[in-house]
Amino acid sequence: MKPSKNKIIIQTYTLIIGILLLAAKFLAFAVSNSNAILTDALESIINVLAGGFGLYSLFIASKPMDEDHPYGHGRIELISASIEGALIFAAGLAMVIKSIYNIFYPTKIEHLDIGIILIAITGVVNYALGWYSKYNGKKFSSATLIASGEHLKSDAYSSFAIILGLAVVFFTEYYWLDVAIAIAVGIFIMYSGFKILQSSIEGIMDKADFILLQKVIDVLNKNRRESWVDIHNLRIIKYGENIHIDCHTTLPWYYNTIEAHEELRLVEDAIKEAIPNNLESFIHSDPCIPESCRICLLKDCKVRTTPFSEKIEWNLENVIKNQKHAHQI
Repeated sequence: MKPSKNKIIIQTYTLIIGILLLAAKFLAFAVSNSNAILTDALESIINVLAGGFGLYSLFIASKPMDEDHPYGHGRIELISASIEGALIFAAGLAMVIKSIYNIFYPTKIEHLDIGIILIAITGVVNYALGWYSKYNGKKFSSATLIASGEHLKSDAYSSFAIILGLAVVFFTEYYWLDVAIAIAVGIFIMYSGFKILQSSIEGIMDKADFILLQKVIDVLNKNRRESWVDIHNLRIIKYGENIHIDCHTTLPWYYNTIEAHEELRLVEDAIKEAIPNNLESFIHSDPCIPESCRICLLKDCKVRTTPFSEKIEWNLENVIKNQKHAHQI
């Protein structure tokens, strides 16, 4: 099964279960009239709205590349995640405002034990679903599933916090704690939404993934050939599950196009060890220059102008620069 279909199936289950949990939480609020439980129920509304938009975004992202979208449609997943983050933040803010209002206009709490039991059940289900969604989001490089997983897990954490707080309210009858818990949970939800929004905006702006870059550099070092004088201007761009890599490879200037093409193919094969699926690479060949001789590992070069002096180890600092390594030392 294609990764795109897997993601759609997972998100569909997430949406269906989210609707059921939403109904359970509002039932818990109707029974107890607890502000803390209401905050949890309001967040579940965001779960459903975000889940629906996330499912739509995965359908769009699954479309193949076309003339209008030469890099595919995967970027919509980041837009979906940013909308979800904004909705979560807004929900948290609404919870805080509602709870502050109830400081001055309190409501009567009833049947808190039933409410606690219902919220406990939804919390366990949310955590399991969130873990599964995030796990598959990382597996399939899906910003939508990762955002959904983060949201569901934060929802579960807030549910567990509410349960502990309401247990104290139940046994002590300090009902003002209900409002305090709701405010604290609302602030936590605002923070969770902000983090999701921040991460998705960074993705839209193509913030460098230094962990993935280092992984690629490691496999290039492992498969390094003498003819690869240097690799520089390495960049990684993500479009949903598709990953695009640009880089320049400095080769001996006297290589013909067939020889250069074969070397670049070997560079691409090495990168595929780090990124085996959904990789599109644009590798440009640069001719070596006289200054390259002192760092060139090619032993049988017949046109060397200066003797070899040092081996340049490839790392994040020199590989991502748009400059031949001979000019960096």
